[in-house]
Amino acid sequence: MSTLIKRSIFALGLVLVLVLANNNVCSECLMSKEVSSEVVVKLSVVEAWKKLQDLSLAHNYVPGLVKTEITTEQKQGVGASRMVYQTETKGIDETVIEWEEGQGFLIRLHRGEKGAPPPFKDAFFRYQILPGADENTAVLKNTMRYTMGMGFFGDLLEKLMLKNIFKGVIRDVTISQKIFYETGEKVTPERLKQAKADFKAASK
Repeated sequence: MSTLIKRSIFALGLVLVLVLANNNVCSECLMSKEVSSEVVVKLSVVEAWKKLQDLSLAHNYVPGLVKTEITTEQKQGVGASRMVYQTETKGIDETVIEWEEGQGFLIRLHRGEKGAPPPFKDAFFRYQILPGADENTAVLKNTMRYTMGMGFFGDLLEKLMLKNIFKGVIRDVTISQKIFYETGEKVTPERLKQAKADFKAASK
């Protein structure tokens, strides 16, 4: 009997913890989260912007993309939209919702009228170009802002695993962007792997 009582108390305690955690996390579900990365590129701000403002170039530096297609008559500015493809037929929409000439823009990730792709409730990506230490350098800063879907479980998954994955993805995009901007060559997985190893070695 004492063992049954102990197990019952433990079970009730576990349920209470989950309920409290659920209430706490779900209130946070309404809040956007951010991950970001930045790197110095050996180009002036003006030169870097010339490349960034061309929305058709994303597949050259975003890992996992095979092509980019502009889907609106408008090629730049608020309202311009592109489809970025992970395969020849599978892609997601990215639409510009903020545009700062010479500095960067904010895009919304969505699947047509269906909203953000899983596991997100909504997702945005900001590309920024900041002044470097001198006129011949600039800082590429990329930020992903998102709200998780799936309520408590989505938020818990984000905390336990996905946030670190998102950080890695943003870091890879930023490093690849630097390589493409400086060389003009599409970044291969092998090239990115070597660049990450070089960055790691230089930081020691």
